[in-house]
Amino acid sequence: MCLIVFAWRPGHALPLIVAANRDEFYARPTQALAAWEDAPGVYAGRDLEAGGTWLGVGPQGRFAALTNIRDPGQALGVRSRGELVAAFLQGELGVEAYLDQVASRSSQYSGFNLLVGDGTQLGYLHARDAAPRLLEAGVYGLSNAGLDTPWPKLVKARDGLERLLGSADPQRLLALLADGETAPEAELPETGVGVATEKLLSSVFIASQNYGTRASTVLIVDDQGERRLIERSFGPFGGHLGEVEVMV
Repeated sequence: MCLIVFAWRPGHALPLIVAANRDEFYARPTQALAAWEDAPGVYAGRDLEAGGTWLGVGPQGRFAALTNIRDPGQALGVRSRGELVAAFLQGELGVEAYLDQVASRSSQYSGFNLLVGDGTQLGYLHARDAAPRLLEAGVYGLSNAGLDTPWPKLVKARDGLERLLGSADPQRLLALLADGETAPEAELPETGVGVATEKLLSSVFIASQNYGTRASTVLIVDDQGERRLIERSFGPFGGHLGEVEVMV
């Protein structure tokens, strides 16, 4: 998952709204959003190579999502980052306790940003800070750096989410995630991957021959705890592969 924008509004009629794009190599085997037969109450896509996931919901109001940190020079972790999302969705630890546990072993993973929530709290951990924090109400964005790092794609998507909060129309949120416009070269971050790749990765929706946005997901949670999840799947050059919607 490489871009997540979300509104966290405890006490609101729609306390959590999430719009997220997962970017990955098209060749990596993936299962679309579905109920996990081996984990009752968990609904998520699944990385069939390592078994984890990038975003999902679980029993008792649980939600978790992940982005990678872009740093070509970082050491590769010995464990898959996707298990961090899956373990929270299947587990029973509270938000703070889980993030504290992950922080104590974050060096086992390549760089990541982790969001976990239980309907009453929403917590965030940046792997390199190892200092989890609970988030106050607000509208936030995560890409492949820290929370709210002002990369053009993050700012554009976060601002777009703010404009859509009045209606929370899932189709408009999905349209927000489909924006393929790249950023001007002068506004590109420098993450060590070269200008051409920075340009490719600067759009909200990424499309190329080998790598791009594999899934666009919208999650809307209401004040009764009902969760609506919609996921669109994509192949090379952004070809549409299907759509799944669940209510839990």
